[in-house]
Amino acid sequence: MALTKYERRIRIKNRIRKVVSGTETRPRLSVYRSNKEIYAQIVDDVNGKTIAAASSRDKDIDTAKATKSEVAALVGKAVAEKALKAGVDAIAFDRGGYLYHGRVKSLADGAREAGLKF
Repeated sequence: MALTKYERRIRIKNRIRKVVSGTETRPRLSVYRSNKEIYAQIVDDVNGKTIAAASSRDKDIDTAKATKSEVAALVGKAVAEKALKAGVDAIAFDRGGYLYHGRVKSLADGAREAGLKF
């Protein structure tokens, strides 16, 4: 039986989530990628709270003449800045079942540049 791309991603995502969990001291940076947009949020799984979130749809992220990878890097920087304001400097990265390249990698690099440790 052949799995669809979506089913395969969900299986990988569930496998990752068994291991990666966000705590108060080291929350999880969760990534969701659609065809056009990219979303990131920093989550404390123990208390069930979202600490910071950013997406390519935010008003402060200029997407006029940027590639999707460049926009992803801006989202990474934005979510990192919001996290640092909230007092979070170390996170666990949850790639959400996506391969670690392209937009997901750009987002992670942008967050690292802005000062998050993972």
